[in-house]
Amino acid sequence: MANTDSSPTLDRVRAVLAKHPLIDGHNDLAWEARDQVGYDFDKLDVEGGTDGRTHTDVPRLREGCVGGQFWSVYVPSNLPGSEAVTQTLEQIDAVHQMIGRWPETFGLARTADEVEAVFASGRIASLLGAEGGQSIDSSLAALRMLYVLGVRYMTLTHNDNNPWADSATDEPVHGGLSRFGVEVVREMNRIGMLVDLSHVSADTMRAALAASEAPVIFSHSSARAVADSPRNAPDDVLETLRDNNGVIMSTFVPGFVSSACAQWRTDAGDAARESGVAPTDVGAFQQFCEQWAVQHPMPVATLDDVVAHFVHIREVAGIDHLGVGGDFDGVSVLPEGLGDVSAYPKVFAALADLGWSDEDLAKVAGGNVLRVMRDAEAVARDLQATRGPSVATIEQLDG
Repeated sequence: MANTDSSPTLDRVRAVLAKHPLIDGHNDLAWEARDQVGYDFDKLDVEGGTDGRTHTDVPRLREGCVGGQFWSVYVPSNLPGSEAVTQTLEQIDAVHQMIGRWPETFGLARTADEVEAVFASGRIASLLGAEGGQSIDSSLAALRMLYVLGVRYMTLTHNDNNPWADSATDEPVHGGLSRFGVEVVREMNRIGMLVDLSHVSADTMRAALAASEAPVIFSHSSARAVADSPRNAPDDVLETLRDNNGVIMSTFVPGFVSSACAQWRTDAGDAARESGVAPTDVGAFQQFCEQWAVQHPMPVATLDDVVAHFVHIREVAGIDHLGVGGDFDGVSVLPEGLGDVSAYPKVFAALADLGWSDEDLAKVAGGNVLRVMRDAEAVARDLQATRGPSVATIEQLDG
């Protein structure tokens, strides 16, 4: 349901977000469009409202004061390489079709300046993020073509390792990044694509931060010290992220924000493996969890759980390195009271109630992400003056 609450704090938050774009790091509506209707937006009227079918539609984006959205162009990480590339292109096409179908609501944004221009026009700045290196099939040329099509970040892995990077939820084989994985990061820096460290192992986080010449992001992760999930960033990584001038977009996913939910997810994963279901297989594991929850109810995450991560990240990394990445439509369960994209003002009101200033809220909403985008754009301009497109192959670098 849409958030229709009103209070002086909520009114203050909405006033801040009317002037400064709230830019969410990760939303999986495109995959829901694929899964539910085969990308037929005649059957999924995002403009008219899809309450009860998705977490995201235009009325609730407006109610949630969303000014910019990184639309995930996710595909499963266990797909064969060429199939992953094709499905990623289909996801990219779906986002472009959505933007083109409702041009009064959405505007494509490829740079920080374009984000601000679309926001100033009263529309929602729409960016694209590829969720996992499987989407390039170990091809730097494919990476460059994703950039041409508007993709502005790539998460280095999803749930499974790929041939050059270790995932947070798989058995490590590369010790972080392979030599080709380092070359992927270097080429992302050169073209101006943000390196996204959500989903990767802690060693991959450290290796990518060491290799990157530009600030990096976490599009939807939280703090491991608050909830011990491998999907979250340890404190030493948060400190390095501060020195890198990057940003972590703290998420709302119950299994990442609540210690009790994280433990439930671990226990469900163990039970799934015993039943022959791989926890990295998103669809199969979700079905397993729904059945398993009948006998083992999932704990309820709360707004307080979400806010605790924002507070901790601010303490460790600083206010300039914090953003928001809800992961709406990427999960089946959300924290109590944060059930759809209308809920963002509640989170910011809770931070305001802790004494966070309007300037603080504006930075977290989108100011920090815009800074990182501009820094990455500047690095790319410099690198392109001294370095041509990489023609390295995984066979050459990794043998």
